[in-house]
Parts: sequence; structure tokens; C-alpha cells
Amino acid sequence: MTLESRDQRYLAEQVGEFVARTEFGDVPDKVLQRARHLVLDAVGIAFASTAFPFAGVARDALAAFGGGDHVVFGMADRLTARDAAVLNGILIHGLDFDDTHLPAVAHVTSVVLPAALSAAVASNASTRDLLLGYVLGVEVMARVGMGAAGGLHDVGFHPTAVAGGFGAAVAAGKIMGLDAGGLATAQGIVGSQAAGLMEFLEDGSWTKRFHPGWAAASGLTAASFARAGWSGPPGVYEGRFGLYATHVPSRDARPAAVSEDLGVSWELLRTAVKPFPVCHFLHAFADAALILRNKHALRAEDIAGIRCAIHPVPRKVVCEPAGAKQAPRDEYDAKFSLPFAVAASLVRGRLTLDELEADARSDTRIRELARKVQVDDDPDSAFPSAYSGFVEIALTDGRVVRHREQYNRGHEQRPLTDEEIDRKFRGTIGRVADRETADRVRRAVLALGDSRPASGFAEACGGPVVTGGA
Repeated sequence: MTLESRDQRYLAEQVGEFVARTEFGDVPDKVLQRARHLVLDAVGIAFASTAFPFAGVARDALAAFGGGDHVVFGMADRLTARDAAVLNGILIHGLDFDDTHLPAVAHVTSVVLPAALSAAVASNASTRDLLLGYVLGVEVMARVGMGAAGGLHDVGFHPTAVAGGFGAAVAAGKIMGLDAGGLATAQGIVGSQAAGLMEFLEDGSWTKRFHPGWAAASGLTAASFARAGWSGPPGVYEGRFGLYATHVPSRDARPAAVSEDLGVSWELLRTAVKPFPVCHFLHAFADAALILRNKHALRAEDIAGIRCAIHPVPRKVVCEPAGAKQAPRDEYDAKFSLPFAVAASLVRGRLTLDELEADARSDTRIRELARKVQVDDDPDSAFPSAYSGFVEIALTDGRVVRHREQYNRGHEQRPLTDEEIDRKFRGTIGRVADRETADRVRRAVLALGDSRPASGFAEACGGPVVTGGA
């Protein structure tokens, strides 16, 4: 669709006007409070990620381009603004434990926070500027994802990578001081970087971990180009070769969602914090399995068969190819396996980072149970507004028990409380840092929104960490 009259405004222009005019005082207090806790969750996860091999590999790859003065969460390294954004995005998302805007099917904080932080430090901005930019970036990224109506996964694109650059561009652009026109242009520019393939699902490759950081860096770059005077297509969303026409053709995309209800409804409040360190599509299944295990005192040897029902779109992500899902090849592969998540939950009575380690993946009881999982389509799923899960277990004594989680825990109808997020933060950061470090980071995050420099917040969240347990 193209605009036939310039009396109509392109979607990017509408977004640019909203972002440009919105001030800190326009954002409801409950949105700001939740934003701080989403950031707290993200920073805790980033610290925990520093203990995993992928973090060191990413650091080494980026350090090859030279250093800088921008902080990396939980690390002593200092990188350029864009490279720090890349690494911070990798650290937040690398464990797949970070928040998800459910209708967009996108990990919003792992993209928008790194971009906003790099822009704020580079611009000598305050934590108030940082928090506002972050909130606005989440609002835009979520709506861009919602416009695809769940279709991106279906054609093999990662929504975080596709929608993320737009959120990062407006967050960085707002902090840099771009006007409405500049913000619209930044969206037009970053549309050419909207990509992110799901092919990693075939062998457990690490590419998905890279998507949020790259989207953050793309947004930063687009905002800087717009500020310098570069041009970008105004019809980046709804145009003949715009985002939706190229990425989700022949599907029920809804480009109008990009600017719908901006400043009226706050999509940040619909962002779900994860209780489990696996793909969000698996959470309802893990909870259903744990509920059945506890209610019926189930033992692995008592289980004859398991049937799980899931929507066809997430089924492609967490159930195919079937052989790899029944026997994950590494911990990242396990994060996207419905059979493994259900089996591990039933055998161990929990699903934590420990259940993704080598000893759990090689546990014969878990492997045997995973091979008993049969997957069907779920006609009653609430996807994409919620990630439903149905588990039915046939027992060796002839009984059949079943449970449905229609709205996954963390959904806006079942949100984790701020206190639960705080406990999760203590657990994630506590894997690598002592209580003093955890307290320092927590204070810095929950103080976001004042006149102090964003660089001070960044320094409080840097490393090296002092191990000892929080």
C-alpha cells in the first residue's frame, strides 16, 4: 500500500511525531516502575551470561575491532558505543531467559536497553533520558512486532531481529535529540537492516544470541545517519516494498498496529518476564508438567506416554526437527525443545539453568521420557496473544491425567510481581557476583529516571564481578 495523498501521514511519521513530543512526565508511573524492573531482570541475566562460553567468544570477536569507553554489563571490557550495544544485547539474550513482549513474540529489552544505554552515554544524557528512550523504544518495537500478527516465525524470521532495529532507532534517536522528521527517517533507514534467520533451529547454532545486539547496533547507526542528514524511505512499514510486504507477504499483517494507541495503551506493561530459562513457547508446558508431577506424585517409570498440544507456528520452533528435539545436542538446542523441557520437568521437578547442563541432557531418564512425547496441533491455543500449553500423560496403570495452561505464567493476566522479579535478579546475578555487587547494581537500576548521568549507571553495572554468591 502506498499513500495516495500527502494529507495522510506515513506510519513512520506518526511514530516520529509521538516519540518527539513525549516527555518523561507523560509516561505513567506504573509504566516507569515496571520499566525499571524489566531492566533489573535484564542486567541480572547479563551478569549470569558472563560465565558461559558464548560470552567470551563474543567479547573476543568484538575486541578485535578495538576498544572504547562504553561499559559492558558484568565485564571489565570497554568497547565502542556500537560494539558495547552488540555485546550487551548478546549477554541479555544469550541464556534465553530475558523478557518477551508476547503479542509481538519479541525480546524487547535485549534490543532497546543496549541501544538506549550506548546512546545515553555517548550523548552525556541523564538516567531520565535513558529511561524515557528505553520506554519509547519498547513501545515502538512491540507494535512493529504486533503488526506481523505472528507471521514472522512462520516464514523463518526472528521477530526480535526484525522489529528490534525500529525500537532501537527511535530509542537512540530520542536520546540523541532527533526531531520528528529525523526519527521518521531513522526508521526508514533501519528498515534495510531488518533481518534475522531462524535457521539456527536446525543445529543449535548461536546466531539467535547475536540478533538483539545487532538490531541494537543497527538502530544506533540509523539514528546517527538520520542526524547527519541521510535519507530513508518514509513508507518503510506500509510501502510496496516495505517491511510487511517483503517479510510477511500473503499473510494477515496489520501495518496500522505500528502507530495504534501510542501513548494511550502502554505495551511495556504486556511484556512478560520469564520464570524459566528456555524459549517462551515452552513455559506453559513446563508448568503443566510440574503441576501434574506434583499433583499426582508422578515418577518417570510410571509414565507410558505423553501428548502435548501446541499451536502450529510455535510448533515449528520447539518441535521440529523431531529427532533433534528429542535429544538436544547442546544447552542452546535444549532451550528450544518441547520434549526435553517436559521430560526434564517431570524427572527433576524443576526447569532451571542446571537442567540445561550436560549431565541433564545425558540423563537416560530424561532422554527416554522425551522420546515418549507426541505432539499435536492445538485448536484451542491462544497464540499469539498468549503461549498456551496442553499436556496429557498416560500412566502404566491405565490412568490418564491432563492439564492445560491457557495463559503462560508471566502473561499480562498472570504477571510476575516486582518482588518475584527481584528474587529472579538475585538468583541470576548471584551465579557470578557477591551480595555487595548485586546491591550496587540493584540500587543503580531502581534509581533510573533521575538527573544523574547515564554513564554513572553504566559504571555501576560494569565489571569485573567479585564472585561469592548473592
